[in-house]
Amino acid sequence: MSKTVVVYHSGYGHTERVAQSVASGAKATLLAIDADGNISEADWALLDAADAIIFGSPTYMGTVSWQFKKFADATSSKWFTRAWADKVSGGFTISANLSGDKLSTLQYFITLAMQNGMIWVGQSSLNDGKINRLGSHSGVMAQVGATESAAEIPQSDLDTAKAYGERVAQVAQKLRA
Repeated sequence: MSKTVVVYHSGYGHTERVAQSVASGAKATLLAIDADGNISEADWALLDAADAIIFGSPTYMGTVSWQFKKFADATSSKWFTRAWADKVSGGFTISANLSGDKLSTLQYFITLAMQNGMIWVGQSSLNDGKINRLGSHSGVMAQVGATESAAEIPQSDLDTAKAYGERVAQVAQKLRA
């Protein structure tokens, strides 16, 4: 079985709820980036030991949160040693608006993964109204209104996140074999 870690920042609990669904599908360990943009040395070791890393952040002002960006900048030491080369990767985001420029966030994750020599996994499901309702094939996009709580995230978005987690873990397992 492959080892998958979901590393994410959540400002108000919405991204955390999506992260939980992704982790459920991948049977992954959840690793939260704190409010100051930090993770512990033990967390870095967990990421280094993973076969797959799935990135998550809310989309704020068209990209990742500053806390996620701080984490991403800290991966430069991984880049320098190629520590994450050939690991499987994926990503997810949530915003208040239907577009909300979530694609920019997913493209940020893709660039981060490519710079680290990782292998990106896209969404495989079709937009059938139950899975992938927002039609993203680069990763998971979820949406809930600005005044709505994390409990109000549409079930179809959470189901999409779970299915995506399963897919990333399956690809990691295939490549590990």
